[in-house]
Amino acid sequence: MSKLTMVVHGGAGPDSEFIKKNIETYKQGLREAVDTGYSVLEGGGSALDAVEAAVNYLEDNPLFNAGRGSALNEKAEVEMDASIMDGKTMKSGAVAIVKNVKNPVTLARAIMEKTKHIYIGDMGALEYAQKIGLRLMPEAYFITDHAYEQYIAATEEEENTIQQAGEYQVRRKTHGTVGAVAVDKDGNVAAATSTGGTENKVPGRIGDSSVIGIGSYANNKTCAISSTGDGEVLIRNVTCFHVSALMQYKGLNVKEACNYLIKEELKDAQGDMGIIAVDPAGNFAFEFNSERMHRGWRSSDGEQGVEIYRP
Repeated sequence: MSKLTMVVHGGAGPDSEFIKKNIETYKQGLREAVDTGYSVLEGGGSALDAVEAAVNYLEDNPLFNAGRGSALNEKAEVEMDASIMDGKTMKSGAVAIVKNVKNPVTLARAIMEKTKHIYIGDMGALEYAQKIGLRLMPEAYFITDHAYEQYIAATEEEENTIQQAGEYQVRRKTHGTVGAVAVDKDGNVAAATSTGGTENKVPGRIGDSSVIGIGSYANNKTCAISSTGDGEVLIRNVTCFHVSALMQYKGLNVKEACNYLIKEELKDAQGDMGIIAVDPAGNFAFEFNSERMHRGWRSSDGEQGVEIYRP
């Protein structure tokens, strides 16, 4: 039996007074997300079930920028992205700019398992969620006081036209994503990622989290990876697949691959990046170049913990 391993993240990026003020609550949320996914593994469940469960927990926790707690776009609307991938079958599912779906990652899994497609967005995704009976929530459910305060601060700082929004996002650098990777008793790996996107983004903007190979990637030959940070930077560098390729083609182990990508290959990239990864043997790694990355882990050899800043 393989070593059971569960790793989650709750976003990478700049530090803030809000994070400092709520640091213990964030850590508790990360612990509970890890335990939620790990309990699935411990009960004999699949890595795919475990990452979905862990991300569902984070989507339901209003502290994190996914599901409830999602960032607001420049029209004060919530548009969510998510993806999931099974390392055993190499099947994947994704959803983009979806509204009202309580758990977008569950919709992404349904797309993977119940349709001939991988990626569905906007109203098509919402209509499919309704068709299969997924839980929908009113817009107010997703908008937390903190997200609204960030939106107000953004609109007061300057008048953000569509033309100005891209420049504004890069300058303000507020982002967050949730994700999970796991390996089960059979040595199968899986990854899932979900986000509310960048604060004050242009309506219709699609970030990295829903893109297979960038937000999530899983392959039993190498590892499962979930990324977080500046979406445009992650997309440009095909981050998650990049880690897998370093393992498969260069022969690096999971820790070496994550370290090489962030510290060497992309050391001059302008933007925050964070990744978590686990291989089929249960070895895991995380790496980031930002001020903080919310992360938690637990494995059957007794190793566990949560961290936000560098140790």
